[in-house]
Amino acid sequence: MIIVGEKINTSRKAIAEAVENRDTEYIQEVARAQADAGADYIDVNAGTFLKREAAFLTWLVETVQAAVDLPLCLDSPDPKALESALGCHRGEAMINSISLEEDRWEALLPVVSARPCKVIALCMARTSMPTTAQERIDVAVELIEGLQAAGVALENIYVDPLVQPVSVDVRMGPAILDAIAGIRERFPTVNAICGLSNVSYGLPSRKMINRHFLVLAMQRGLNAAILDPTDREMRASLLTARMLLGKDEFCSDYIEGYQQGLYA
Repeated sequence: MIIVGEKINTSRKAIAEAVENRDTEYIQEVARAQADAGADYIDVNAGTFLKREAAFLTWLVETVQAAVDLPLCLDSPDPKALESALGCHRGEAMINSISLEEDRWEALLPVVSARPCKVIALCMARTSMPTTAQERIDVAVELIEGLQAAGVALENIYVDPLVQPVSVDVRMGPAILDAIAGIRERFPTVNAICGLSNVSYGLPSRKMINRHFLVLAMQRGLNAAILDPTDREMRASLLTARMLLGKDEFCSDYIEGYQQGLYA
């Protein structure tokens, strides 16, 4: 299970203030906490700053990679911001995200196909957001085939079926789960990723909902997630699900988590 730590995003007030003030110590503290909790990638997003996004995203890359020895997930639809950030990124980055929306596809395809990188592909159609599982699968097929034609390896593609709140439409849960299963069945070497927290928007006990949704999605083929790795109960659910799905040989990761006190 590939974990992308979600916390360095300027939509969060504390992060926005730290980026605005170039508070290196605070940003690095958040990055280290996520790395120590098991993140494989650290997401960095400066999108709320609009005209200053390129400068701030580049600063985040330099600041975070000075603190942790991990690749980053560069979260931006702006090709100029991405090119600037990629210019100082060490190792193979993940880029979040391309979609079938015409402007975004044309702007980002040259960026993601010009170098080895991981690519998050959103199941957003050209003019609308899919609602059913089959609509998501159809969009995913077009995204995957387009990226593959541009030279992106299948194993570097991470399809995001676009989680929507069940508070708005209770059918969204099954739609996402069925889409994940359908995509992984058709393209076994393509990855499935999602941002978990959208599913619980507008409801109480959101963390509990997110944890249960993660387990259900893993059973259907989800093998990457954008989440808060410092959420101990989330981490415990993830390790338990991996074990029960036969992905934790000798139950070693579960036992290590127990020894670290995750299940106390």
